[in-house]
Amino acid sequence: MEWLTDPLTYSFMQRGMAASVIVGVLCAVIGCYVVLRGMAFLGDAMAHAILPGIAIAYLLKGDLLIGALIAAIIVALAIGFLSRQGTIKEDTAIGILFAGALAFGVALISTIKTYAVDLSHILFGNVLGVSENDLLMTAALAVLVLATIVALFKEFLVVSFDPVLAATIRLPAERLRMLLLILLALTVVVSLQTVGVGLVAAMLVTPAATAYLLTRRLAPMMFTSAAIGAFSSIAGLYASFYINVASGAAVVLIATLIFLIAFLFAPARGVVWQFIRAHRRIRA
Repeated sequence: MEWLTDPLTYSFMQRGMAASVIVGVLCAVIGCYVVLRGMAFLGDAMAHAILPGIAIAYLLKGDLLIGALIAAIIVALAIGFLSRQGTIKEDTAIGILFAGALAFGVALISTIKTYAVDLSHILFGNVLGVSENDLLMTAALAVLVLATIVALFKEFLVVSFDPVLAATIRLPAERLRMLLLILLALTVVVSLQTVGVGLVAAMLVTPAATAYLLTRRLAPMMFTSAAIGAFSSIAGLYASFYINVASGAAVVLIATLIFLIAFLFAPARGVVWQFIRAHRRIRA
């Protein structure tokens, strides 16, 4: 059991483990909405669109996560505003803002001569470099997002999957949609330190997609997804510690491996079982 306990004797591993579990659970839970609503592109776009906020915060010598948070909320509100009237589709608004914000961010970063070193932890993740302040901010934002999802679970469910019923019972569908975008933006910001900009979308989509193969109801899907996200984060961090690979990449690879296993062997939707059932029907 020493291989399990030895890494935890280091304070940076303790903070990293806590941050990894928080991010794994948070991404997995809100990722269920991302998967079921077909918003996978939005998660990736949001992650890259916050680069201007990071770059501006760096140039002003401010907190990079605060800059990312402000940029993420602005992008989320802008996406909601552009697609609100139905003049253009949501995916079109996402594409426009994604490209524009990314270009602006790259332009700003290109003026920073030392960005390759100073911003690499934002771009690629560095969970082992999580400070106590980072952990506190991560925990606070995660509690805020999860508490909102729990409090408005039924409302989000109706708005997401039965717009006609939402209109009938007069739910503020547009405000709830905007709120969901903001919660997604906060989740992206929380995930930066752990997996980085490049891999945020994977943690939003992969555990939730795995849970989708294993259950058909939203609440069990969220719990299953959260368990997969937490396990992937812990296993990935141990892999990072022992075989010296990037922590964010290790976490995502573990989550991807679990997805592939579920894709093949899930009891109801697994490809292998579907093939066996089809073969039995042919023989019968």
